Amino acid sequence: MTIRKVISEIDKLIPLQQAEDFDNVGLLCGVPDRNVSGILISHDVLENVVDEAIERNCNLIVCFHPIIFSGLKSLTGKNYVERVVLKAIENKIAIYAIHTAFDNDFFGVNHGICSQLGLKDLKILQPKENNLKQLTVFVPKEYSQKVKEAMFSAGAGNIGFYDECSFTVNGNGTFRPVEGSNPFSGQQNIRENADEDMISVIFESYKQGQIVGAMKAAHPYEEVAHQLYTLDNKNHHSGLGMYGDLEEEMNEKDFLKFVKEKFNLEIIKHSSFTQKKIKRVGVLGGSGASGIRSAISKKCDAYLTGDLKYHDYFLADSKMLLCDIGHYESEQFVTQQLFEILSQKFSTFAISKSIEKTNPVNYFI
Repeated sequence: MTIRKVISEIDKLIPLQQAEDFDNVGLLCGVPDRNVSGILISHDVLENVVDEAIERNCNLIVCFHPIIFSGLKSLTGKNYVERVVLKAIENKIAIYAIHTAFDNDFFGVNHGICSQLGLKDLKILQPKENNLKQLTVFVPKEYSQKVKEAMFSAGAGNIGFYDECSFTVNGNGTFRPVEGSNPFSGQQNIRENADEDMISVIFESYKQGQIVGAMKAAHPYEEVAHQLYTLDNKNHHSGLGMYGDLEEEMNEKDFLKFVKEKFNLEIIKHSSFTQKKIKRVGVLGGSGASGIRSAISKKCDAYLTGDLKYHDYFLADSKMLLCDIGHYESEQFVTQQLFEILSQKFSTFAISKSIEKTNPVNYFI
């Protein structure tokens, strides 16, 4: 199987279109048409990880953080980024980064954190906006099912944990073919009355091209009457962060001890105690200061993330316990999650988890 085919299959599981606009995800280096000998999954890609891939005969590294984030103007090995990319290219190893596409995935980074904490009734903390569209198309009744099936196959009608969702209304449509037309039914210059269904489906905006294309390919009309709308509805199954409830509430100190044990932490930085019980917990893996206000609005009692700055702690405002558990530490389950996802998908070649340390932060206790 080629690298191109492998990353195409990965994209079906974790679409790169879910990633944030600022991010640099996808195939960062490597020849797409080269056959895959093995996959190494890592959190970051450093020189020691590339060495590990060479030793394990893996020519595709699937990583969380992209090694190339901003533009490279040269490749001379003058810094760690250039050295990694050079070594990968010289050894014919491709690097594919997934980053915020997995952050925004319902079963991604933040779902892993919530699972570790045993949270229930999980919801997205910051649902994606301007992410949903609606397609309405008018179809001859006898072709209604065929067109619906084509749109479903292209990804339309997936709403949360439901798929093949649509709404159909029957009615009477009129049209008059004029000179130059080649009508599916009726005659030129004579008004035609047609028994038609109006079909509506909802989809994520990045699927628009494939869905409209599939719809038109299945539609019998020469000119297809259809309408596209951008919805104000938020996508409550995609976005940054998550929140849920503990099975049983606990006091703040017991909660911090619980988190420290579950994440194998040496230290937790936190805001002032609120003297409230902890029941609802918000999480956002990585740098999550942007989610503080959202967590407060969702009435979270505690919020777990990383990379909080001095002034971020004031935002808690005695309403919530802020917990900075570390950037890497909050994302530490990603490698195992990706290993499980890809192992189920690919069985024809070896998939390995990197054992190399890539966390650049160390603690002196």
